Amino acid sequence: MTQPVKPSPALSQKASSDREARLAREAAALRANLRKRKQQVRARATKAPEDEESGDVPHPASMREPHQAGS
Repeated sequence: MTQPVKPSPALSQKASSDREARLAREAAALRANLRKRKQQVRARATKAPEDEESGDVPHPASMREPHQAGS
């Protein structure tokens, strides 16, 4: 036996307009976030080749202080 499909509840005019406004705000926020992330990627892409060429970026392991024997 299959259960009958229940129709979704109808939204009132106010609820419908509130939902549309919320969806519009979410879409705008997602676009802004995507734009921000793209700018970050571009900034990293332009910054990375300069750092690699100059060799100024030390390897994380070389940043540790040397171990002193006898301490």
